[in-house]
Amino acid sequence: MSTSSAPLSDSAFVGLTKSPRMPVMFVGHGSPMNAIEDNAYRRSWQGIGAQFGTGAKYPTPQLILCISAHWLTRGWWMTAMAQPKTIHDFGGFPQALFDQQYPAPGAPLTAKSIAQSITAPLVGLDDHEWGLDHGTWSVIKPMFPAASIPVVQLSMDYGRAPSEHFALGQQLAKLRNYGVLIVGSGNIVHNLRAMRMQASGGKAYDWAIEFDRVTAEILQSGDNARLNDFQKLGQVATLAHPTYEHYLPLLYTAGAVSASEPVRFFNADMALASISMRSAMWG
Repeated sequence: MSTSSAPLSDSAFVGLTKSPRMPVMFVGHGSPMNAIEDNAYRRSWQGIGAQFGTGAKYPTPQLILCISAHWLTRGWWMTAMAQPKTIHDFGGFPQALFDQQYPAPGAPLTAKSIAQSITAPLVGLDDHEWGLDHGTWSVIKPMFPAASIPVVQLSMDYGRAPSEHFALGQQLAKLRNYGVLIVGSGNIVHNLRAMRMQASGGKAYDWAIEFDRVTAEILQSGDNARLNDFQKLGQVATLAHPTYEHYLPLLYTAGAVSASEPVRFFNADMALASISMRSAMWG
């Protein structure tokens, strides 16, 4: 890894040009199997991808910037390799899932200019260690199967306060005017230890329903900074997130939108009683 340095003017991002303002998306990714199973979640991601391109609702992204629940680091880092590898960071799944590849190009020079445009915190450049983990490729591949759009990941420093993640998301908002699709990938409720395999399609835990409901209401209000106080929900928050790395990507996406932008939900249901698949799109 190497460290970025002097700030760059917001008016210039290497490899990007001015564009219509791009949307922002938070995707509840759930099980990695959603990447290959023919289910409602995967079909919804395919439908989202169809909204981009010539003659579609949105232009084709020049770059996809993904914040995944599965890349936790000390400090913040951005992938800056030309050909990021496909990471299979899971176990116990069928070989067909491990066979999945997503050979989207990276964007080293663009990543460097984006990292340099962030005033605080310092964002380093990872040119060889990481790649695209399943939080990224499992949702991006169904949306953009051609793997022709450059993809970079931004890591998360789990040791920092939620408000710092939200503030970094606010700085990413400027990228929306340069053809960058910002995608957060996690889950609004994520408690693997409480999963009930027989509960697929059945009733979720009361605490899972409550945390999902409160989060949705905050997003609908537009007062997204309130998301930073999720731990004030006490036991409900602790049960919804025994560890909260799957919640943090939501803060980046919520930070990158304005209070006046209405949110649209999709996949707003529960999986296995303790995983919220609720996803959100702005713009």
